[in-house]
Amino acid sequence: MNLGSTRRARALVVALAAGSLALAGCSGGGNSDGKDKSSTQDEAKSQSEAVELGDAAASKGPASEVKGAKSGGTVNVWQTSDFSHLDPGQSYVSDAGLLGRLIHRGLTQLHEDEDGKKTVVGDLATDSGKASDGGKTWTYTLKDGIKDSEGNEITSKDVRHTVERLYAPFITDGPIYLQQWLSGGGTTYRKALPQGPYKGKHLPDKVLETPDKKTIVFHFKEAQPDVPQMLAMRGYSIVPEKADTQEKYDNKPVALGPYMIGEFKSGKSMKLVKNPNWDPKTDSVRNQYPDGFDISFNVQDAEQTKRILADRNEAKNAVMFTGAVDVSQAKKVVNDKKAFARTIRGYQPYVWQLNMNMDRIKDKKVRDAITYALPNLQIIRPDGGAYAGEPAGGLLAPTVPGYEKGYDPYGKIAKPNGDPEKAKKLLKEAGKEGMKLVYAYANNDIRGQQAVIITNALEKAGFDVQKKDIDDATWYEQVGKVKNGYDIYMTGWGQDWASASTVIPPSFDGSQIQDGASNYTHLNNKHVNSEIARIAKITDPEKATAEWTKLHKYIVEKINPAAPIYFTKQFQIYGSNIGGARYNSDTSYTDINRIFLKK
Repeated sequence: MNLGSTRRARALVVALAAGSLALAGCSGGGNSDGKDKSSTQDEAKSQSEAVELGDAAASKGPASEVKGAKSGGTVNVWQTSDFSHLDPGQSYVSDAGLLGRLIHRGLTQLHEDEDGKKTVVGDLATDSGKASDGGKTWTYTLKDGIKDSEGNEITSKDVRHTVERLYAPFITDGPIYLQQWLSGGGTTYRKALPQGPYKGKHLPDKVLETPDKKTIVFHFKEAQPDVPQMLAMRGYSIVPEKADTQEKYDNKPVALGPYMIGEFKSGKSMKLVKNPNWDPKTDSVRNQYPDGFDISFNVQDAEQTKRILADRNEAKNAVMFTGAVDVSQAKKVVNDKKAFARTIRGYQPYVWQLNMNMDRIKDKKVRDAITYALPNLQIIRPDGGAYAGEPAGGLLAPTVPGYEKGYDPYGKIAKPNGDPEKAKKLLKEAGKEGMKLVYAYANNDIRGQQAVIITNALEKAGFDVQKKDIDDATWYEQVGKVKNGYDIYMTGWGQDWASASTVIPPSFDGSQIQDGASNYTHLNNKHVNSEIARIAKITDPEKATAEWTKLHKYIVEKINPAAPIYFTKQFQIYGSNIGGARYNSDTSYTDINRIFLKK
């Protein structure tokens, strides 16, 4: 999953992992000694553990009541930019994923209890799924009483339609695990249903079966033990057949969650109101305390922080959605005991990396020079310093099984301010002194500041850097084009659940290269591709983890398609009238499904 181009905008993020950052992320306490109280890698390690699979009892609503919760009022939200997508099938960025927690529903979802224990439970389904045929077949049964916001009953026909529309050519930006597991790896899955369900064709029953209005059966080619976690991704939320307007659905989706879109002014604002057809008895995770959410776009993190820190008027009822405490005001927040008590903190599953377009930068010495030149620690500072992250030595986050603390082949941890002399030497050896680099960056405050730091460092190493700013709201769509015209560009990638199989294949499998895919470096290496195919068939998690770790090192050390920059952390502040706020290590943000207004 991608972390958005703004500091904390992606998603979906679904980092399905057990363990908890509840203690690190709780809202209470906080002394004013000014010491670093950000999260640590030891806390993050708990996120790499496997989740439990919930039965029918765990999946039955309503959700547990939040202590002291009250109903009513409107929560104010400020966002740096508009949401990347509203169509769940296109949602693979954290801002769209977090919104999806309020308006969309899928077959499964993740439940995190007060102690931080995580369980995959049935959402629209009665449980997390029933496996048979050695894990090749998974059966789901829909709960009774599920309707969309227009009052239409959701049946297995809608689930089939949701799956089949993911094969259509206009769906380019969402996850592709389900499609590939059903119909073949790489981009070949599209051949199974090139136009989706829109020309009257369907996947055969031997692939996707709906024997009655309540039953859905997935038949996979290989054993797939992670199906419950995969289906919990927002990208697999239901799109009812009657409501599907194809490409236009991205502008006005119907809702199945507790809230629906009441008003939307693209690029300006969005109002969420209660969905009268959402039945809490069918939902074991979500609550519906506020009457609605007023979301305003184009409010940068610095302004968000300033307003909520001041805690006046409408700011008392405000939360950050995917924003974060502004670095210039972080010390003020930490040293103010009352303000610090209104924060949530936790480790995210993302690694920010500078992608090097392998179609354009073919010499490894040049890629190594870029990597050594980067001053990782300086690049983190505009994003929030220690509360935003820490220098990364590799491309697997501390939340991923197989992560090795201290792994640092390019000295990014040992020399966090870069090694310009080594970069110069490598560039000279490559005979590429003065080489032009087209550097794309998102046009928001933080990325703009980072662009200056990165440009200066690369020019100091001997490169000729040509900067190109890209609209923040469409960042991943632009750099996700195969012929994007750029040499280097930053993205943030994190696990979709606790497995390196959700990091390495989507990021580095050459067979997946297509517009909208997440192989942003366009790495297409025979050894890497064959190893991905081999390891994907290993069903023993420990054996698979060991092999993914070996492959990760090969990619980083022998190829170096992306320079690791930093592991990310979360640091958000909310208004004094907000109740129930806590860190959610699934979304990596404030748990939006449990907040309420105190008065």
